[in-house]
Amino acid sequence: MIPKVFKEVIDLGDGREISIETGKLAKQAHGSVVVQMGKAMLLCTVVSNYKASPVDFLPLTVDYREKFAAAGKYPGGFFKREARPSDDEILTMRLVDRVLRPLFPKDYHAETQVMIQLMSHDDEVMPDALAGLAASAAIQLSDFPFECPISEVRVARVNGEFIINPSRELLAQADIDMMVGASADSVMMVEGEMDECSEEEMTEAIKFAHEAIKVQCAAQVKLAEAFGKKETREYDLAITDEEIEKAAHDFAYDKVYAIAKAGSAKHERTDAFAEIKEAFKATFSEEELEEKGGLISKYYSKAEKAAIRDLTLNEGLRLDGRKTDEIRPIWCEVDYLPSTHGSSIFTRGETQALATVTLGTSRDANILDSPTFEGEERFYLHYNFPPFSTGEARPLRGTSRREVGHGNLAQRALKGMVPNDCPYTVRVVSEVLESNGSSSMATVCAGTMALMDAGVQLTKPVSGIAMGLISDGERYAVLSDILGDEDHLGDMDFKVTGTADGITACQMDIKIKGLSYEILVNALKQARDGRLHILSKLTDTIPAPNADVKSHSPKMITERIANEFIGALIGPGGKVIQELQKETGCTIVINEDPVTEEGIVEILGTDQTGIDAVLAKIASITFKPKVGSVYEVKVIKILDFGPVVEYVEAPGNEVLVHISELAWERTDKVTDVVNVGDVFDVKYFGKDPKTRKEKVSRKALLEKPEGYVARPPRDNNRGRDNRRDDRKPREKRD
Repeated sequence: MIPKVFKEVIDLGDGREISIETGKLAKQAHGSVVVQMGKAMLLCTVVSNYKASPVDFLPLTVDYREKFAAAGKYPGGFFKREARPSDDEILTMRLVDRVLRPLFPKDYHAETQVMIQLMSHDDEVMPDALAGLAASAAIQLSDFPFECPISEVRVARVNGEFIINPSRELLAQADIDMMVGASADSVMMVEGEMDECSEEEMTEAIKFAHEAIKVQCAAQVKLAEAFGKKETREYDLAITDEEIEKAAHDFAYDKVYAIAKAGSAKHERTDAFAEIKEAFKATFSEEELEEKGGLISKYYSKAEKAAIRDLTLNEGLRLDGRKTDEIRPIWCEVDYLPSTHGSSIFTRGETQALATVTLGTSRDANILDSPTFEGEERFYLHYNFPPFSTGEARPLRGTSRREVGHGNLAQRALKGMVPNDCPYTVRVVSEVLESNGSSSMATVCAGTMALMDAGVQLTKPVSGIAMGLISDGERYAVLSDILGDEDHLGDMDFKVTGTADGITACQMDIKIKGLSYEILVNALKQARDGRLHILSKLTDTIPAPNADVKSHSPKMITERIANEFIGALIGPGGKVIQELQKETGCTIVINEDPVTEEGIVEILGTDQTGIDAVLAKIASITFKPKVGSVYEVKVIKILDFGPVVEYVEAPGNEVLVHISELAWERTDKVTDVVNVGDVFDVKYFGKDPKTRKEKVSRKALLEKPEGYVARPPRDNNRGRDNRRDDRKPREKRD
């Protein structure tokens, strides 16, 4: 039987459309949709168990995968099968997860999976911008307890005009590139990069994106109604106890408030709060603790959170004693590691990042090979967050999604300031050594100084700051440079990076509904003040990029050669280039310019003598004398009919000076005029049309003797009949 298909179409207003369809695929999932834009098609399925998981949180998994078959490609590597997710896929998972998770009830603990896969790719469509819409639409068709539909769009500004979900080609021309997630009522998530835009311009982009999201949310509602909106499933609600809640508040609130107001370091404060909690638990019997221990801890945490938030709203004070707009003490250092190409330490309060920079050739570029994009990154940043940075011991399980996300944010913050003509591939690595609030922004600051220390000519230095917001609906407080505790206690966590002239990247998670744009602009302006304060600390440490790379760092020289010389430089089987690298200690990489087809030769070495030797070899291989020009030559061999010389400016390029071109006088013996090792000038006449050999002359540069009479050329056929032979060929004998 042909299934009944339900479909809604979203008009983007510029001739492009997005369709949401259900009823054809994956009907055993609790909700499934196919989202299509152009030829790009995503299938999203959602499933949630009916039995709650024993954990005290929502075990939500968002998985996004791009299938190679969707673009008619094979997976790379030995095993021709998709393996672990790429960084881009992980970043898309994080974007969707951050918007979905807050909309599930806090007491809903059933295992839930959202699986999104790209089934068909279109070069004109970037599928990550459709993933949030697909996830929410599938949930709307399920019976999950979920607050309201949401969507995500990419907004870009190209030539002053905002565009929703642009193509990759258009995005390359944009000065604002942001992903915005929102419901019809509230913006919930923002992440992106900008070309030093203002706070007001960023806000306008968010508003534009939100209008498009409202249309997409309405389409989901219409699709669910047409399909048949399911009744929300029943699940075990969290057990409540008003008596314990009141007891926790009465016992802990004032005590926590007093400790919070005193201002203290992280571990001291944590120990003090732990003592209050243990004292509160001691007011219960062992039987009560066994039966209601979870509730007791939950209500204590609620009272603690209320006291800390009220302290900030009432008195403008924070856990460590700072005012709302105050930045923690900062100290910085550069050139800390002697063997790296560049290094720096950035410490702000109890957060510390050690950054290193490594310079390499195009061979060291980060290769990107996915179903939707093939290319490379000549600037990339890796972020590591070991457990000791928070005083914990945890299993090491490879790079986490969080590390990928934080590293990507820092990379986007800095990459726009690395000039296009930087000859190196640049890798920045941030090792977080201490963490108590925004290690990603510490990474941006440390990365800036390490790049400047390495001699990378940053256009402008970049700093970053993490901001928070606490609001009770009437009052609000914007917090500059938030602590780790303030991160999860607040209503908004937003990180902003930029130069003195504008924003380069941002990441926001907004936890309250109906946040006014006025508050958002005020928060961004306060962030700017903090960012500039931090920037001044960076430039006090290192005012400008070092004029050159360090003595032990590789120097990069780039040369262009005509396509016809590439083979000669490489040599048969790579012999020439391999021997040259061995002799000079340099790394030599040859790429072909796709436009001009010229060879781009990268020479990377620490010894200038070796680099000069490579340049000399290239000059020798690519040397082409010009007709009529004069060149200095050196005799390297004597033959009976003339000396063999090589061009001084291009050793290895040899030419014969015929004995008759040595002098105006008759020369019977070459050594009467020149000997091995002699240096003199010759004039180049090009190739002789008869012999096809190159002709050079010494005598052409000498003054012709007075009364000189040219002698007739030698008769090389003396004694032979030089008359025209008109005889017929001898007939063949029988």
